Amino acid sequence: MQESEEPIIHIHLGDSQLTLLGTAHVSRASAEKVRELLQDSDYDAVAVELCPSRYNALMDPDALARMDLFSVIRQGRVYMVVASLALAAYQQRLADQFGIEPGAEQRAAVALARKRHLPVLLVDREIGVTLKRVAGNLAWWKRFGLFSGLLATLFSREQVDAEEIERLKEGDVLETTFAEFAEDRRDLFIPLIDERDRYMAARLREETVAKGHGKVLAVLGAGHLKGVAGYLQDGVARDPKTEIAELERLPPPKRWPKLLPWVIVVLILSGFAYGFSKSPELGWQVVLDWVLINGSLSALGAAIAAAHPFTVIVAFVAAPLTSLNPTIGAGMVTGAVELYLRKPSVGDFGGLRYDTARLRGWWRNRVSRIMLVFLFSTLGSAIGTYVAGFRIFDRLF
Repeated sequence: MQESEEPIIHIHLGDSQLTLLGTAHVSRASAEKVRELLQDSDYDAVAVELCPSRYNALMDPDALARMDLFSVIRQGRVYMVVASLALAAYQQRLADQFGIEPGAEQRAAVALARKRHLPVLLVDREIGVTLKRVAGNLAWWKRFGLFSGLLATLFSREQVDAEEIERLKEGDVLETTFAEFAEDRRDLFIPLIDERDRYMAARLREETVAKGHGKVLAVLGAGHLKGVAGYLQDGVARDPKTEIAELERLPPPKRWPKLLPWVIVVLILSGFAYGFSKSPELGWQVVLDWVLINGSLSALGAAIAAAHPFTVIVAFVAAPLTSLNPTIGAGMVTGAVELYLRKPSVGDFGGLRYDTARLRGWWRNRVSRIMLVFLFSTLGSAIGTYVAGFRIFDRLF
């Protein structure tokens, strides 16, 4: 390995030569090293640590303006969008503090490759698949803690400390961001680092050997450099397509989390039936407990998100009903109503990335506020389900 501030590893695969450049995502020196290598050497292709989604976001920052918000709500993708915006908010804090956009070296590599008419190889795994495999590797309470930690970045005005910056210089933006909130980083290491090392090595083997790119520069985070190099050298005999398919496979849904909502519905309905069997007065009292507690907490969540007053009323009415139907959540109803009542403008979509980098912007921007209405009314209804359930149990027994 060549001695320099940015480590470099040269690997030969058949007739192809790979130059792996280890970079820091918050370093101007890394971006300059990319420019130096591409200007001084004759490469046939440039590989970058980007997936199609992250590449499109990099090259088309206005893509958020074309988001179909109703589809996001209907398909339950609000959590994924909010998590992505929370990650972007964390990275914006880095940009504000150090005056360099995270991933500047990837941006430089893509820009120079396009200028020289070189193929750009996207070798990282799709971020959505990675996040789902992270979730599949964690217990439900750890997933909740991880998501809560990501949202907590929106409330933090602290500067990124020196320890975090050193981790960023050594590793990966995704891994560092998640590791800030994870209790056990080993749970994150496998899907965030090791699996992506294997994936990128397989993609590089596929691109160089199968597609005949002779001399390739691969711009990777320094934390992936040794892992990718090791898998490139050890995995020559493995079929890259098979390995890629294995690493893109989504984890199967766990049975118990899917059954739990239905178990709760059965218990609540049984409580209603038992109450009416004792006396009509008791039956109507437990029904009233359910409506008031579940509806009030969901409406409170909508109000905290600064929802339209009519949306708050809808939350109160819808939550007791949707909580008895696990196929639809209170947030789907309140989010759709808020979207109908307060349609976002083109400016709201265009300013989404910048507004969500600041806490106040989440409430000011109509797009992000609809997502908050979805999240907070859903959370209120979920809390209301358990509080009302315990209240009913106490009243019956």
